Amino acid sequence: MRVAVLASGSGTILEAMLEAGVPVVVVLADRPCRALQVAEGAGLAAELVDRREWGGFSAAFERAGYSGAVAAALGRHAPDLVAMAGFGTVLDQPVHDAFPGRVLNTHPALLPSFPGWHAVEDALAAGVKVTGCTVHLATLEMDAGPILAQEAVEVLADDTVASLHERIKRVERRLYPQAVLRALDELASGRTVDGSPAPRPPAEARA
Repeated sequence: MRVAVLASGSGTILEAMLEAGVPVVVVLADRPCRALQVAEGAGLAAELVDRREWGGFSAAFERAGYSGAVAAALGRHAPDLVAMAGFGTVLDQPVHDAFPGRVLNTHPALLPSFPGWHAVEDALAAGVKVTGCTVHLATLEMDAGPILAQEAVEVLADDTVASLHERIKRVERRLYPQAVLRALDELASGRTVDGSPAPRPPAEARA
């Protein structure tokens, strides 16, 4: 089984995946970042599909075109599963068409609570006593796909965004690789990532 990791930052989740034995074959980033250096240091393929070439971070960003370029780059490495690991770009239909039901993401909250980019800040602002980490299937709707794994993290009275996020990341670096390995086992067994039976092809395709 082959895994592609999408990253935008320091690559600590990628490092945790490699330490856990996740069979990563390619790391793709949307901007220059340390994760690409981690990939190269581990002897993995490293792909930079720079979103600056598709309008950057402005309102002119061509999301569908960029997503098509990501899908094409990933396709050259034939991954069985795509794991978004701190990837800072929401991807459009072309990626989901290329890897249907096989794109995973991790989120620093107990979904469905606190979706979106500011989950840690939102949890602190809401005054909750517990938040956490969620691994889920990525869909076109942000942070709305089926949940694969969750773990709670206590919110301490003196927590800042940085301190709470760091404790969530420690859980994430353990929970996410475990979830990816389970998903690969499901795929290898002919099931979908969430453990349900894979849909059978039409009768004419089986003939």
